[in-house]
Amino acid sequence: MRSHEAGAIHGQSGDRGPAWLHAPEDVNQLVPLLWASSVSKVDGVLTVAGESVLDIAEEFGTPTYVVDEDDFRQRARGFREAFADADVYYAAKAFLCTATARWVVEEGLKIDVCSGGELAVALHAEVPPDRIGLHGNNKSVDELRRALEVGVGRIIIDSLEEIDRIRALATELGVTANVMVRVTAGVEAHTHEYISTSHEDQKFGFSISGGDAFEATRLILAEPSMNLLGLHSHIGSQIFVTDGFEVAAKRVLRLHAQIAKELGFTSPEFDLGGGFGIAYTTQDDPSTPGDLARGMLKIVDEECAALGLDVPQLSIEPGRAIAGPSTFTLYEVGTTKSVALDAGASRRYISVDGGMSDNIRTALYGADYSCTLASRASDAAPVLSRVVGKHCESGDIVVKDEFLPGDVRAGDLLAVPGTGAYCRSLASTYNHVPRAAVVAVREGEARLIMRRETEEDLFTLDVG
Repeated sequence: MRSHEAGAIHGQSGDRGPAWLHAPEDVNQLVPLLWASSVSKVDGVLTVAGESVLDIAEEFGTPTYVVDEDDFRQRARGFREAFADADVYYAAKAFLCTATARWVVEEGLKIDVCSGGELAVALHAEVPPDRIGLHGNNKSVDELRRALEVGVGRIIIDSLEEIDRIRALATELGVTANVMVRVTAGVEAHTHEYISTSHEDQKFGFSISGGDAFEATRLILAEPSMNLLGLHSHIGSQIFVTDGFEVAAKRVLRLHAQIAKELGFTSPEFDLGGGFGIAYTTQDDPSTPGDLARGMLKIVDEECAALGLDVPQLSIEPGRAIAGPSTFTLYEVGTTKSVALDAGASRRYISVDGGMSDNIRTALYGADYSCTLASRASDAAPVLSRVVGKHCESGDIVVKDEFLPGDVRAGDLLAVPGTGAYCRSLASTYNHVPRAAVVAVREGEARLIMRRETEEDLFTLDVG
């Protein structure tokens, strides 16, 4: 297909859609893989943990992120049980608020944060500091100072300048900093360029191939103000196969062996990172925590045996795989229209009351999503549709392609699954649209865990 002058996202024929998307036999049915465990339909109305989305919309408005709390907890627990002998850190960048920070700690996980703001929320949630890890490629002096003052469990070092900053701060404060070295293993994860983080040409970590990781390790070992815990490797995000993990683990463990031989230091810990994929549409086939654990632990055990190394204490960092499937976004339809395209094709547009301010991933990554009519059953035939937002951008697309009933109209509710990770975290107030609320549902009871922003919130930032 030729390039479209308005961009690739507009180049696909409006009445065919992508090859993987097929018209459903029953447009009212859910695809269970895409939804939280307690989500179902009753007489066509979407319910979560016994709570109707009609009631949620009436009480909390739309758009609203709706979290199945038990599903979130079960996914966290699933990783804790599958990686029973490893440390499981919840990657807070996926989605963090006081409630979720408490949930993951209650389920036995630790928390990985990557900014002073995320650290502040974790501390506000009374997460024990020694259960917190701090990431980031450009941590400020103030962020590092607070981390050292409260006694976080580990700081993942990302640059030579950071070694100097931590040395100075730890000496000033009279503390010893527990640190890890983030290494770039030279692995190309099969994911979007923006969320692939272990190839050589990007901002994170110390290169193994260039010798930077070895040199950083040497410098840290010479510092009495630092306690080196080990090495850290994270290859990217939304990954479905373990091939990349295998290559990265082998390269990092060989670095372990080199460090042990030449520097006399045996790394006690090895963080394998996270990035485990989830199902956004029927084209996705994610692994279970159990499958991931069996594959990844086997790789580490075999490589350590081959290198004559003791198996280090392992840690992983799931975020999306816990938060993502546990949440859907609830919207209200405002307008619908069909537009004529080339060669007699047409595209049906359904506009909702949110958009790129509550889910930038479609515009940013070209991410695919699914959705369903959530407020009633329909006997209408399925029509290939594009769900778009209310913002002044032609790229303001929520769901690029989905079969929805032909009678979807203003006032209907639509629900988009898999929005728990990176949607609220990346949310904005573009066009001065206040950020959406987050509602947690458990045992038939819905409660607010992040309130909807208001115009007054916008004015508090505008000091005139």
